[in-house]
Amino acid sequence: MISKELMDKPLFSMTGREIVELFGVLIPHKETTIERIEKNFTDARYVYGIPGLANLLGCGKTKAQELKSSGVLKDAIIQNGKKLIFDTTKVLELLKNQE
Repeated sequence: MISKELMDKPLFSMTGREIVELFGVLIPHKETTIERIEKNFTDARYVYGIPGLANLLGCGKTKAQELKSSGVLKDAIIQNGKKLIFDTTKVLELLKNQE
């Protein structure tokens, strides 16, 4: 919580530390994609198809298809004919190593 003294202080007379403290409370930390995925990560070991991958990553089907086609996730894919299965643990590991 921000102190009343800091809230009543004019912005031009604040120190850098006070400004950072004020804006840190007012504007929440924007988490990275990986942090968001890990936070929303369930214990599901596998996801199925491009829609499942898109849901896991919180992106659209087009972006999920691009990731799959790029070869970045090839070690996390089990494919039998048209069926795609993604190992969620490996997907997250491969994406972390990508950054």
